[in-house]
Amino acid sequence: MPNPLQPEELLATLARHGVDYVLLHGSSALTNDADVCPDPHPANLERLATALRAMDARIRTDAEAQGLPFACDAEFFRRVRLVNLTTRFGDFDVSFEPAASEGYDDLVTRAVTYDVGGVAVRTAALADIIRSKEAANRPKDHATLPILRALQDEIAKRDES
Repeated sequence: MPNPLQPEELLATLARHGVDYVLLHGSSALTNDADVCPDPHPANLERLATALRAMDARIRTDAEAQGLPFACDAEFFRRVRLVNLTTRFGDFDVSFEPAASEGYDDLVTRAVTYDVGGVAVRTAALADIIRSKEAANRPKDHATLPILRALQDEIAKRDES
């Protein structure tokens, strides 16, 4: 049984270690994990690995409830494009190239910063989240897209006022 998602603790740990990333989240829909796109700069990968070790990160797999150990270091993150992890603060996905995106440098230019439990969190623009979910074309994304589009319409109407 995975640990329940504790987003404030997870994000605070990333902040304490100075990790640069964009949170991939766009609606109030219930989620069981956190998804981030980190800056791939080598020094940031070192900070990411240190933060993940502090969270007791392991590779998430259906075959092993507690996850699998891995070489949680910058070299590992230089070699992967996506890794699904479980931590003591819940499930955590690291995606260096989210669908329909060129990665961190692409997403950070349009990211919006929110305060989450006293931590400034760069969050991907809603349009980027919608584009990514459309491109990923997974059943779970099909369920979330109407919520995201309705939110986008609501924001557009509010901005027109």
